Amino acid sequence: MKFQRSESVDVLILAEGTYPFIRGGVSSWVHQLISGLPEITFGVVFLGSRREDYGDILYVLPKNLVHLEDHYLFEADLDVFASKKDMSESARQKIESLHRWFKKSDEELPETLRSLSFYLEETTFSHFMHGKKAWEYIRKIYLANASDIPFVDYFWTLRNMHKPIWILAEIAASMPKSKIFHAPSTGYAGFLASLASYHYGHPMLLTEHGIYTRERKIDLLSADWIAYHKPALMTQNEEFNYVKGMWIRFFEKIANFAYARSEKILSLYPGAKAVQIRFGADESKCEVIPNGVDIDALSALVSQREGIPPVISLIGRVVPIKDIKSFIRAMRIVADSMPEAKGWIAGPTDEDPEYYKECLNMVKALKLEENIEFLGFRNIKEILPLSGLLTLTSISEGMPLVVLEGFAAGLPAVATDVGSCRDLIYGGLDEEDIAIGKAGAVTKIANPAEMAAQYLRILDDEELWRKMQQNALRRVNRYYRQDMFLERYEKLYEELEQKWQA
Repeated sequence: MKFQRSESVDVLILAEGTYPFIRGGVSSWVHQLISGLPEITFGVVFLGSRREDYGDILYVLPKNLVHLEDHYLFEADLDVFASKKDMSESARQKIESLHRWFKKSDEELPETLRSLSFYLEETTFSHFMHGKKAWEYIRKIYLANASDIPFVDYFWTLRNMHKPIWILAEIAASMPKSKIFHAPSTGYAGFLASLASYHYGHPMLLTEHGIYTRERKIDLLSADWIAYHKPALMTQNEEFNYVKGMWIRFFEKIANFAYARSEKILSLYPGAKAVQIRFGADESKCEVIPNGVDIDALSALVSQREGIPPVISLIGRVVPIKDIKSFIRAMRIVADSMPEAKGWIAGPTDEDPEYYKECLNMVKALKLEENIEFLGFRNIKEILPLSGLLTLTSISEGMPLVVLEGFAAGLPAVATDVGSCRDLIYGGLDEEDIAIGKAGAVTKIANPAEMAAQYLRILDDEELWRKMQQNALRRVNRYYRQDMFLERYEKLYEELEQKWQA
């Protein structure tokens, strides 16, 4: 697919698995940022897994998005033959230093390995994975550290882990001229932004929505695609799959690389900032810029709601990290006490078809066909006026925009205690925020009984519901306005540009 290209942009956003091919979450934030700053020209470099995993563009692209390119890091290839040209002894030594960097937590990536020439000229991916010197080194490291797992598992893990690094180096070499590189996560996007920032000598900005490293740990520790495990008699209680450990260390180290290069390390709420610092970010670089919503566009929905509808809406993707199954179980409890209650699940169902099928089967098994409906992707302005509560049952979140959008539409929320949900619902930015009062309830993760109890408590008490609605409206108007969010980013872009031009 051909996209609009430009030789230069003001801000280049490196988007991993998000905008403009995925809806919601970080994608909504990127679209909001670009659309809200029309005087700034933006470019987007999209990094995906495989082309077949994504469909069409899901947003009307803003006019000031003047450059878009897409790249896929895990496409199948047949380049598995030995390299005819081996790496130099100097390059071999640098590979060893790269390995040491991954093993030690207190070292920075060696300066020579920050250079694109290392990846594109001195040591190509073919040299790294198929040269004789590289093979001997990989074998030595395997025997020293992982000889109790099959070599083929170790080799292909190493290959799949490192191949994207060389792809990212090629992408960085052909980017449009950019005044600022902005990554909405660490991971591969953060690594690309860091490489480009070093190569071109322009500043890098990092905004973490969730903590990427922590989320990858959740994904990896629950993954069943990493198949190898030691026999039970050889495994200590605290030990987990060695291959998963390799992946976790990899993402921890490239996060450290992004933290070290970023001029500013932004988060959406104080709790995330604390985690960033604990994971190695320089506290002097860290700053909180909360999400913001278009309150003027959403406030009109308040008057459209008639009474308190017995409808609990979960707006999000139907994927395991959103824990849709706990919501379904909670609705079984709610329906026993309030048979007329409805549970709406509004979000894409095609990202994990197997999980969606499991959810449908659970609805049927619990005899909730009359109470739960999967709506697919919908405009929130259609759903919020018809809802009595917004819910979020995720096991991991950053700062969910949907909660703020619900507040702006006068809707209390019941959410699990993840990300910034406690701060949003109970107040947490300052004493004044806390004094506003509760705008809903926070529950433990994966606790359907507690969720159901809170749904029923709030829906059954109109006076309580009205008080929570007013608290929600006051909080979102005081702290989470879109214009406040955009002004802070515009000022930050200006400061970075001026600093690096001086």
